[in-house]
Amino acid sequence: MADSFSKKENFKKKIQKAKEKTLKREERKTNNNKGKGLDEMFLYVDANGQLTETRPEDQDRPEINMDDIQLGAAPIEAEELVKTGIVTFLSEKGYGFITENSSKDNIFFHENNCAHAVKKGNKVSFEKERSPKGFSAVNIQIIK
Repeated sequence: MADSFSKKENFKKKIQKAKEKTLKREERKTNNNKGKGLDEMFLYVDANGQLTETRPEDQDRPEINMDDIQLGAAPIEAEELVKTGIVTFLSEKGYGFITENSSKDNIFFHENNCAHAVKKGNKVSFEKERSPKGFSAVNIQIIK
């Protein structure tokens, strides 16, 4: 009985795959990395962050002028302690938000931190303090 066309095609594909497999096996044998010395397998990083095969001791390094190196922490610019803003929200429960004039950030406050009773729309001065949930305003005073 004769084989169908699809059987013949599948058989041809199977033979082709076997040939490709043997070619890959022979190529792996010829390009084998086994037996290389340990020094040949290492790569190093040069001063520019590039991978290279030259050892760090053998690389050319730029001269460093020790007078140009500044030790210590960078100077911190003093941030103004007393900030100003406008009360934009006030709750009946005693908390609210102040919109800071310089950064337009909303800062939480509670009426316990106010020297006088504040109302929505009042211009106030305050100090910013970090709290567990972000910044909050303390020492709030009304500006007249």
